[in-house]
Amino acid sequence: MPLRMRVHDREPIGLALRRFKKLLERSGIQKELRKRKYYEKPCEARRRAELRKQSAIRKAKLGPTRKP
Repeated sequence: MPLRMRVHDREPIGLALRRFKKLLERSGIQKELRKRKYYEKPCEARRRAELRKQSAIRKAKLGPTRKP
């Protein structure tokens, strides 16, 4: 999936760079690159997913906390 971005005439390079970064973020490419940077064993991925699931359950049990 190639990304295309057109830089307009007389557009400042900083503005074009900011638009490009937003485009990368929305496309999910940066997230995918970070995920693939290091190999993760399947057992480690399962363990991390299980911990994330348990954390969500624990947070749901606590409920919303209010500060007086």
